[in-house]
Amino acid sequence: MRFSQFLAIDWSGAKGPVQKGIALAVADAGGGPPVLVDPGRGWSREDVLALLREDLPNDTLVGLDLGIALPFADCGAYFPHCGGLLRDAPALWALIDDICANDPNLGAQEFVDHPEFARYFRNGGITGSHFGCDGADHGRGRFRVTETAQAAMGCKPYSNFNLVGAAQVGKSSLTGMRMLHRLRSRLPVWPVDRLPGKGSAVVEIYTSLAALEAGRSASRAKMRTHEALNGALSALGCPSVRGNGPIDDHSSDALLTAAWLRKTAPDPRRWQPAGLTSAIARTEGWTFGAL
Repeated sequence: MRFSQFLAIDWSGAKGPVQKGIALAVADAGGGPPVLVDPGRGWSREDVLALLREDLPNDTLVGLDLGIALPFADCGAYFPHCGGLLRDAPALWALIDDICANDPNLGAQEFVDHPEFARYFRNGGITGSHFGCDGADHGRGRFRVTETAQAAMGCKPYSNFNLVGAAQVGKSSLTGMRMLHRLRSRLPVWPVDRLPGKGSAVVEIYTSLAALEAGRSASRAKMRTHEALNGALSALGCPSVRGNGPIDDHSSDALLTAAWLRKTAPDPRRWQPAGLTSAIARTEGWTFGAL
């Protein structure tokens, strides 16, 4: 495998200048336990953007725990009742970043409050009139093809149009799309972009998928002790990290997923899932590791 290191980023869509839910961990291709990347004061989304844009070592595979696009295939569009048709994920990223230009900290509140787009989201106590496609299950919202593949593997994905509840991923995904737009000329994002023969690249990850493949169940995907984390790392054939007692689940998610990326990246099947077509790659993207 050509990558020299594997960087897993547990992302957050929370408000504020610093997000407690952001954690970064790196696993070296040469082996050894994964290591947390600690800035000493907590991470902001702008900090992560700067690292990826300016300070990322070459030949790094970056895993971002967020949805890199919104559902498209189910309705033939991201926003089927809007006048303009966005052709691909980069166009979606650009739209979100443009509308949220005045949102600080790479926030996305202006997009979910926008009168044209708010009706597609479940936000607070309000479920938008277009939260689901016509005839679809409006209770769960819309899903990408990759999220259907995740569910078939035992995960419990959530719609990126859902902004409610502790497990919602909508806000983190929208803020992440702003970052992806700003990285557009710097880092390719697989599979929206082809995986280059050299250099660094970004993939979408789902930390629960790493936990499942490390022997955890979907209901026990979160690890809050070093003992639980090291048990999962051992199942992946990875050395233990130092520490005893409690650990926050953002750090454990990042540590485990960095080790999992290192283990699974050489597997050709992960880069050629059955459901990934060129149209899906361009519009919806894919979660690395989902088969």
